[in-house]
Amino acid sequence: MYCNGSLERQHSHLFIHNPNCFSIFRELLTEQRARWQKILLQALRESKMILAKTNTKDYRLNLYPYLCLLEDREYVDIMLQSVANLPPSGESLKILARDLGNRVYTKYSVRQKYRNQMVEKLTNIYNTYTELLANDTKLCDLLPREQWCKLEMEQSSGPTLQGGETSWPYIVTLELGTYLVDIMVKNLKINSDILNPAYDRKLIPVLYHMYTFRSTRQVGFIKPHPILTQMQQEAMETKLTFDSYVMPMLCPPVPWISVKFGTYLLTPTKMMRTVDGATQHDILLEKCQNLQAVMDSLNQLGNCAWRINKPLLDIIISIFNDRGSDKLDIPPPLSEAPKIPHFNPQDPTYTATEKAHMKREVINAKKKCSEMHSLRMDALYKLSIANYMRDEIFWFPHNMDFRGRTYPCPPYFNHLGSDVTRAILVFAEGKPLGPKGLDWLKIHLVNLTGLKKRSSLQGRLEYANTIMEDILDSADSPLNGKKWWMNADEPWQALACCMEIANAIRSPDPTQCISHFPVHQDGSCNGLQHYAALGRDVIGATSVNLVPCDMPQDVYSGVAQQVEEFRARDAESGLKIAQVLEGFISRKVVKQTVMTVVYGVTRYGGRLQIEKRLKEIDEFPKEHVWDASHYLVRLVFKGLKEMFTGTREIQDWLTESARLISKSGHTVEWVTPLGLPIIQPYHRTRTQVVSVSMRPDTVKQKNAFPPNFIHSLDSTHMMLTALHCYSAGLTFVSVHDCFWTHALTVDTMNKVLHYSSLFYCLLSRFFQHFLSLSSFHSLQPVLCSPNLRGTNEAIPSQSIYSLSYSLDVSVYAFLII
Repeated sequence: MYCNGSLERQHSHLFIHNPNCFSIFRELLTEQRARWQKILLQALRESKMILAKTNTKDYRLNLYPYLCLLEDREYVDIMLQSVANLPPSGESLKILARDLGNRVYTKYSVRQKYRNQMVEKLTNIYNTYTELLANDTKLCDLLPREQWCKLEMEQSSGPTLQGGETSWPYIVTLELGTYLVDIMVKNLKINSDILNPAYDRKLIPVLYHMYTFRSTRQVGFIKPHPILTQMQQEAMETKLTFDSYVMPMLCPPVPWISVKFGTYLLTPTKMMRTVDGATQHDILLEKCQNLQAVMDSLNQLGNCAWRINKPLLDIIISIFNDRGSDKLDIPPPLSEAPKIPHFNPQDPTYTATEKAHMKREVINAKKKCSEMHSLRMDALYKLSIANYMRDEIFWFPHNMDFRGRTYPCPPYFNHLGSDVTRAILVFAEGKPLGPKGLDWLKIHLVNLTGLKKRSSLQGRLEYANTIMEDILDSADSPLNGKKWWMNADEPWQALACCMEIANAIRSPDPTQCISHFPVHQDGSCNGLQHYAALGRDVIGATSVNLVPCDMPQDVYSGVAQQVEEFRARDAESGLKIAQVLEGFISRKVVKQTVMTVVYGVTRYGGRLQIEKRLKEIDEFPKEHVWDASHYLVRLVFKGLKEMFTGTREIQDWLTESARLISKSGHTVEWVTPLGLPIIQPYHRTRTQVVSVSMRPDTVKQKNAFPPNFIHSLDSTHMMLTALHCYSAGLTFVSVHDCFWTHALTVDTMNKVLHYSSLFYCLLSRFFQHFLSLSSFHSLQPVLCSPNLRGTNEAIPSQSIYSLSYSLDVSVYAFLII
């Protein structure tokens, strides 16, 4: 429904409910919310009266004008919805306050568009734009951005659509949200005996303020009282309420035509997501005049229309309602959670050791219950939205982070989600499979199983044909048959693919079978690909499929094999932990660490990753997990250093350059080959009496630079691919380095992906520019630094800046392996 120009969508799909059991709690909640609404309304009006009479001559922010922008009831509705959405574990005060302030700003911004008569003009332009979009996929040889600008110029009279709204400073939204949180904490009360008449009746706060530690910092937390949490859980309400801007769009997004105008028709959205309070990104983007390619790539991603795979959604919902399944990543309800043990700490029959053990059991059980609740609610959100959209065609508008990595704007349900979410999404546009489409579906299915990682494309296709009986059985009887699909690495996507293959095989002509199914081409450890290319590392490039070869190379299996050789050698020397690990070193154990080491994972982080994988192995002795993870992370780093000789040298050069730049008082900045300016938002803040001084955080600047630089190259490659796919008329979406298209157009997309000048020659030219330091802004004092000149002289001798030839890329550079 429309509410003062803000589109709010209410949803009522909670799949199992028993009115006889839950009606009492629902009535209690309804009564409490009605009472809280009156209390908050009165408290807000009284606080506004006090603020109106307060003379703020000091440096404190006067919030009174910001509390008069909406109707009082609208502020109260925002507060009550935040209480309803608060998780049992609570929320950071800063995050909660920021969200409240942003929601007030969004409502105010939408209202201003109506008052300024922008909506009528926006509607006229948008209706014409969508007609052109529907009638001609290439928009009369104009890009969507160009077509919108043309329409806007043709209707130049009346209010302007751009530049009319002013973003609130971060401190304003934070202070306003904090003020509203304070009103809630002080005024929302509940009777202590509402659930148990045996308790003494007294009014107790619904929310309370506590402190917790995040790393070494003390963080304010707002937590709901357990009574409220119990009431909400027992009520099992059948309605979820979302703001429109967190839902998929039911119409094509407005194309990005500037850094502040695009995606939603009414809700203000920035093209670049930034760290809270950071303004340097906005300043750089507004100065930049050549972001057309970046905007066009975002528009290409957002213009992909989607729909729900209804048969698969119904199967997932049935399992969700039937106690879930850990194996299939469907979170079970809290009724399946371990019981929290109860004991009396004052009982003298318990020894100190037994009490400590019981306390740990209680803490672990509560933690498990909290995790299960969070996972269950997350799945509920996703499935509820999918169920609501089951008969719709919808779109995911996109923006990006400060490194250029793209993300859908709707946060809860999108194609960047888990295996479950990806499986229930298909393209709205269908295309015939063509002569090779069915083969690509079969190869894609084998990729999803995690089998045949070192087999050629032909080998994978032959394997798929040998298991056709299992594929068809999975499609026909997913829950009552052989259940072959359940053993795949990505079981739900595998099941969806089985159904698509079954439909194609049983059609009169498989080449003419219309398929909506997205087929993926996943980068072969992209981070290491970039480093191997930058360092002209032939051995490393071969292991990540940058060099043509008959069979695909698997870097994860290669590292695992090398680690196993190190382990066997140590075991022969009598090292106990090496002997314990015999038979347990696998591709899965090392994969995450290998994948993330190029993105800056430390040995500590790598140890935690390996520890998690070892704990998942039932047969591995749990008492050795700690020592084994310490030992293995050292071997993984050693193996990577031997396999990728140039990677560490380039990482060290990037790190040292960033250290010297930030130490001189400058933040590290660069410009990508597509002209996107990037600045690292890591600073140390020093508050003085009147002002706040900010200096670069040298440690964060230097540690973050190598992974951020690689991420920016990754995003550049994806954006270039998106633009070339648009020119070729392909449907294209991406999950970072995993590219999706129809089965019919996989070969065409692969030609784009493997066209050497698209990436490597551009990367060569960019690295030349980067090494000259002309990519850095405002660094004239630093350029003359002898230390930095010395660092430049230490550039790895084989780095790509001297690369002048075209590199022929393996067909397996982009393929799930």
